[in-house]
Amino acid sequence: MYKRQLQPALREWRDHMTAPLTLLVFGAVSIVLAIVVPFGAGSEVSTVARFGYWLLTVVTTYGAGALINGLTGRLLRQSLPVVIAVSCIATGIAISALVTGINYIVLDYLPAASDLPIYLGNIFVIAFIIAGLFHAVNRPREATTALPPSILDRLPYEKRGRLMALSVEDHYVRIMTSKGADVVLLRLSDAMRETGDELGLQVHRSHWVALSAVKSTRRDGDRAILTLTTGEDIPVSRRYMPDIKEAGLLAR
Repeated sequence: MYKRQLQPALREWRDHMTAPLTLLVFGAVSIVLAIVVPFGAGSEVSTVARFGYWLLTVVTTYGAGALINGLTGRLLRQSLPVVIAVSCIATGIAISALVTGINYIVLDYLPAASDLPIYLGNIFVIAFIIAGLFHAVNRPREATTALPPSILDRLPYEKRGRLMALSVEDHYVRIMTSKGADVVLLRLSDAMRETGDELGLQVHRSHWVALSAVKSTRRDGDRAILTLTTGEDIPVSRRYMPDIKEAGLLAR
């Protein structure tokens, strides 16, 4: 299950980091920092060199923070305060390591032991603020602007509900939703690619299910049966038993 959540998170991070607006902000912030010279970092080198230093610092630290916060937001099934706390700690550790490494490589600077409390304190305060804002702003937006799986576009409007399962019928795939079902001429492998970010598993060579649609699971010898919230049963073949156990649908 984690692998299926990791891929869309990495894809979102990549798209965000390479977006024109993000790149523009990186450049603008780096120019300002090169001129203002906060904490005196790079004051002994030229403005151009300071710009390069701050650009490297801004891109790497922001990239690490965005990735960590994006992953914790998807992978942790905890309350928002817990997710923020974990994000802050992980972001603080990562940014501390990055800033220290960049300062040592570029400026040949390492903080003295007596300076570490203030040095690390500043970094962790910034990390906590960024993580809190990230989750406060993005958590609600994910819930309200998530696009439905593109495979639903193949269905009549009256059947475009929440995606439940995909099942092979001869050369067709039966698309089941909370509002009904219909068949389309499509291979199961292609249909699964069109489920987008919907969390689900292939549980049989002829069946895929959305995790949110599974109501209960029962064993059937060395196989299993998934019962959907619609009441329909989906068989799980022996090959896919480890996957449903990893997803928490069946006790190990």
